[in-house]
Amino acid sequence: MSGRSKDQRPRPQAGDARKARLSDALKANLARRKAQARARAAGPDDDGGAGADTSGERDE
Repeated sequence: MSGRSKDQRPRPQAGDARKARLSDALKANLARRKAQARARAAGPDDDGGAGADTSGERDE
């Protein structure tokens, strides 16, 4: 048996904070993708795709 009774549960605040962080990250990601799609639909920038990757994503 564990050291705590059935009535004692882990704090739910940690889960709520994680959900909030994930929700914020998802909203930011969707906004970024929407902006990229708008930029693509607006037409080419005549840079030929050359140059540094400025998408904000890192390869790890």
